[in-house]
Amino acid sequence: MVGSEGAPQHAVAHRTGTAVLTVVDRHGEPLRDAEVTVEQTRHAFTFGNIGFDFIGLANGEREPIGTGDPDHLADLFTDVFTTATLPFYWGTFEPEPGRPATDRLRRTAAWFRDRGLDVKGHPLVWHTVQPDWLLGRPLDEVERLLRERIRREVGTFDGLVDTWDAINEVVIMPVFDNGPNAITPLARAKGRIPMVRLAFEEARAANPRATLLLNDFDLSSAYECLIEGVLEAGVQLDAIGLQTHMHQGYWGEDTMLSMVDRFARYGLPLHLTETSLVSGELMPADVVDLNDHRLDSWPSTPEGEARQADELERHYRSLVGHPAVEAITYWGITDAGAWLGAPIGLVRADGTPKPSYAALRRLVKDEWWTPPTVLRTDDRGQVRTTGFRGAYRATVRGTATDFSIGRQPTEVTLTT
Repeated sequence: MVGSEGAPQHAVAHRTGTAVLTVVDRHGEPLRDAEVTVEQTRHAFTFGNIGFDFIGLANGEREPIGTGDPDHLADLFTDVFTTATLPFYWGTFEPEPGRPATDRLRRTAAWFRDRGLDVKGHPLVWHTVQPDWLLGRPLDEVERLLRERIRREVGTFDGLVDTWDAINEVVIMPVFDNGPNAITPLARAKGRIPMVRLAFEEARAANPRATLLLNDFDLSSAYECLIEGVLEAGVQLDAIGLQTHMHQGYWGEDTMLSMVDRFARYGLPLHLTETSLVSGELMPADVVDLNDHRLDSWPSTPEGEARQADELERHYRSLVGHPAVEAITYWGITDAGAWLGAPIGLVRADGTPKPSYAALRRLVKDEWWTPPTVLRTDDRGQVRTTGFRGAYRATVRGTATDFSIGRQPTEVTLTT
């Protein structure tokens, strides 16, 4: 519903802001009774998804994604999401020393940027998906190579990728025992907080403007203790990352919001960095490590798709309704190649959207979107417009001016 000034009247009023537009002629004189068309062009809130599927397309490769058309899938992605997360897992990014996939991911990041999306990198430091060529090296050499890797990636992608999961899953990093890697011994020797400091200081040095996250799936008090220790040590966190893969079923609004409240007390933005909901049979509740459950076939079902759509809408409504949450990244646009082979995508492997895609699009581009509004200036040449925070365009007599609506009232002068 839209108010008399073009303002959406909605329960998430804390997501809205106000702008006063003053229209003047080329001499600076206010124009009264001038028609001003205001339209939203982008959300301030981060509605993200992983962009892994589009690396080939961005590099000129015409391979299908599942059995669907990659261009159609790209259109579905860019119509809803504002941010794409790209994979910087060290083991796959640099499988041979000195031969990183820099050019390939730079082209992909630029491809998303050209389509108006921001790009996030995941992750700079993690104990999983590590290069085998690190194994057996002395710890001081591993640390040196890790520091160089962080600076190289963050510096090289400055301006293309300006948000990073700086370090991932530190709670279990020193005790991880599911396969050999060179990072766990380093974390065991240095300690968790020094590992976080290493990641943040190197990334910050390479790009002082970057938004850097501490990210984890362990949402227990252990993560709270880590955050408190990191903050007390003087490490600057830009946001707290919270993973919520729900292959065993939706946690529910009460559980989610109780968890969010616990982490909101640190006064930092909260990013729901990895969200997934299943549209088929749920993973058994007794599975401790989700990676231990893999099926030869894990189909999406009509009943599961209806459940996924309902749960996804409830999930997004509750989180967007919480003022501490600034980002939600869903973990997969399509079932084709989805993590664990699970039907967690919003689009089927054949490229057709599930009900969950329609539900999210309706929220992002309809209910939480300010529709185009035509206003007329008063005797001072002004109009006041209220809408969801984000980027806007005002057009007067064929002249378009871009502006933003944020937390604080905005004043914009339009010259025509």
